[in-house]
Amino acid sequence: MEKNMKKFFKDLVEAPSPSGFEQAAQEVYRNFVKDYADEVKTDVHGNVIALKKGTGNIRFMVSGHADEIGMMVNYIDENGYIRFLPIGGIDPSLLPGLRVDIYGKKKYRGVIGKKPIHAMSSADMNKAPKMDELWIDFGAKDKKDAEKKISVGDFITFSKGMEMLSSHLVTTKATDNKAGVFVAGALLKELANEKTVANVYAVSSVQEEVGLRGARTSAFGIDPHVGIAVDVTVSTDYPGMSKSKFGDISLGKGPAVSVGANINPKVFELLKKAADKAKIKYQVEAAPRATGTDANAIQVTRSGVAAGLISLPNRYMHTPNEIISLNDLSDAVQLIAEFVRLIDDKTDFIPKV
Repeated sequence: MEKNMKKFFKDLVEAPSPSGFEQAAQEVYRNFVKDYADEVKTDVHGNVIALKKGTGNIRFMVSGHADEIGMMVNYIDENGYIRFLPIGGIDPSLLPGLRVDIYGKKKYRGVIGKKPIHAMSSADMNKAPKMDELWIDFGAKDKKDAEKKISVGDFITFSKGMEMLSSHLVTTKATDNKAGVFVAGALLKELANEKTVANVYAVSSVQEEVGLRGARTSAFGIDPHVGIAVDVTVSTDYPGMSKSKFGDISLGKGPAVSVGANINPKVFELLKKAADKAKIKYQVEAAPRATGTDANAIQVTRSGVAAGLISLPNRYMHTPNEIISLNDLSDAVQLIAEFVRLIDDKTDFIPKV
């Protein structure tokens, strides 16, 4: 991956953006796509929509969600300790001892506290902690001191930057789903000097983790003929993951092309054709139900959209240290670019026998 593209990804994942507070990540996206788009706008919901105009009428939408999981200040006790609520799906057992960033008057570093094992009963040691049993210590003297710095409603993120683990494997707190946002932006760069028939709308959507909201509103506004969501999916190439239950999905073997009820069959076949034509390796992901991604919202917008889903294999999803392959991201960009080159105003997405 080129140095400037790696920086774009790093800037995205390190920008704090829990659901409902995506502005920092959206600013990174806007600053990147403005050089490759004919138009860039931000809607009232906070979605950033970048348009590359085509020569035809067909509207193609690609979407990655900018929001990440996080927490919110819910209560400050008399001693200045913070009680918090989750934003999105968080496993409480991962939290004790973690460093976090609290975004109040400025950014404050804190530590999630829990009773140490020396003070725990045997029963306590054998059960996972509950969210309301944990707190954040950020060094406040007392409630009055804490309230000078933070307020109820301030958001909190894991304090983790991006680190390279190998030539292509990277760990970060917010692969889900800054990876999809990266692909959407990188697609515009890939197509910038080409004439495409399709009008390409590259969307950095908001609030996926709390109900697919941004994809729903942005798709309604764009009214695409065809739309592809780009999100992460659980890989099964590490201990404890059942391939018989979750499929055989590995890092570094290419993006996964989803197939199932959420996916238009013509889009699925065209994605495979695009991959074969461009000699891009890919995996296939079985998705017999609604996927729980932006593809679900895009598919049922207005009178229906031909939807597809590109899934990026991800280890340790919804933890402070997810792992993804940068090669898979680059392959996803090339795959979707080839898909765009294949479609025109005559492309028929109506399912047929």
